[in-house]
Amino acid sequence: MITVAAGDAEAVAVTAGCLERGGIALVPTDTVYGLAVRPGDPAALERVFRAKARPLERDLPVLAANLEQVESLGVDFNETARRLAGRFWPGALTIAFGFAAGPAVKRADRPGWLAERLEVAVRLPDLAFLRSLISRTGVLLVTSANTHGEPTPASARGAAAALLEPVDVVVDGGLLSAQPSTLVNVRTDPPAIERLGALSLDALRAIGVRPCPPAAG
Repeated sequence: MITVAAGDAEAVAVTAGCLERGGIALVPTDTVYGLAVRPGDPAALERVFRAKARPLERDLPVLAANLEQVESLGVDFNETARRLAGRFWPGALTIAFGFAAGPAVKRADRPGWLAERLEVAVRLPDLAFLRSLISRTGVLLVTSANTHGEPTPASARGAAAALLEPVDVVVDGGLLSAQPSTLVNVRTDPPAIERLGALSLDALRAIGVRPCPPAAG
């Protein structure tokens, strides 16, 4: 296992090389530490699910570097999504999209690894290291670096130690928040909050988006 500081000049190259070889990396985000893999690599994906003891039926979210990468996924970028993205991206908001229908799908060339999904959760992180990495690798599947159902440790060392399987590269970004992003699903009208995190309900309402709050319990 290799450890590199997020601020080191070689951090992006080392992490990208690991991912391009089919490895998994523990990386800092602007919220919590995450486990990153390239899409379409079944062996790497299996390792992530084992490391977290994550249920196999729960799809992994996507991190993108820019709007062009998001649109390349073939998502239905509706008016609610555009309002949310325009105010909170890059930042601590994850948007769960459905997929565009008809000719738009062909224009976007929806990737094969999304073929069986009804929706995909996407975020643009507000962290220079991570966006530089994703600009080089393309979109990444990134999930919180914790065992399923447990909080994510604030340090890179703690996050790595909490996993059930070792990663190939650890990128140390210092102490991070234990609070994940807020997740809003825009497939419904009104949209639905599936997880309250770093962004509050009031922050969403302030831009005229009035989502259904998460169900109690």
